Amino acid sequence: MSPDPIARVRRFNRAVTSAVGALDHSFLRRGRPLGAARVLNAIGQGRREIAEIRTYLDLDSGLLSRLLRSLEQEKLIVVGTAPDDARRRVARLTPAGEAEFRAYERLSDRQAKGILARHARPERLLAAMDLIAAALGQDRIEIEQTDPRGVLAKYCLGEYYAELARRFERGFDVSLSRDPEATAMMPPRGAFLLAKLDGAAIGCVGLKGTDGGYAEIKRLWVAPAARGLGLAHRLMAAAEEEARRLGIETLRLDTNSALPEAVALYRGTGWTEVPRFNDDPYPDTFFEKRL
Repeated sequence: MSPDPIARVRRFNRAVTSAVGALDHSFLRRGRPLGAARVLNAIGQGRREIAEIRTYLDLDSGLLSRLLRSLEQEKLIVVGTAPDDARRRVARLTPAGEAEFRAYERLSDRQAKGILARHARPERLLAAMDLIAAALGQDRIEIEQTDPRGVLAKYCLGEYYAELARRFERGFDVSLSRDPEATAMMPPRGAFLLAKLDGAAIGCVGLKGTDGGYAEIKRLWVAPAARGLGLAHRLMAAAEEEARRLGIETLRLDTNSALPEAVALYRGTGWTEVPRFNDDPYPDTFFEKRL
């Protein structure tokens, strides 16, 4: 393997474009190139506004217009104006477009399975893919408020608990901790924020309302593949902004010294260490911040 990092990146680029058929005139043998297939996929996934599609795919207006026109000529989409605002252009799939979208989904799933089958340790391949996707897509990471009982929220919390179990000397049992009730992390008492990249959950943080004159930051977690991109800072800033919106003036949090990166984050972003304020058996370090 070449020691030159630039050569290694370019080798990776060639491998990926070849594996996925990015240069094929007929992507996945459906009669159109990758660009048109990606636009069709974006519409099928629910992105209807032309401006949103352009931003999502990072296409210039001229190229997107040509791709939309080609899909219209195939009678796969219809482009028009939004019912509530004639200034907004939107696209929707026709019945033929729906069928083509489903065909692409089946073929793409089959292609993905084939790529994973090329490695004896597919989980290592997936971990590498997640790392690359997060690094290349960090500008598209969105933070949104959600129900902590939802599927993606539960996924993040499960990953968080599993990591604590691995890193704490005596493990972690959520039933023994002061686990916040879901309603305490929902408006008007609090909030639960989810970081997403292309629909995948890659981080979370909770804002737990209390009756003690303050709110608590809970369950800050970032997926391993997304670490080093400043996402923990973004989640904390978003939680603080939500606290301000709810009229909360004082925040508290607890953590464990087995998580030195978390302790460093809080100390470096204006949090002050304070005495213990709860009887949770797991934390040993406590912080407060006035907004």
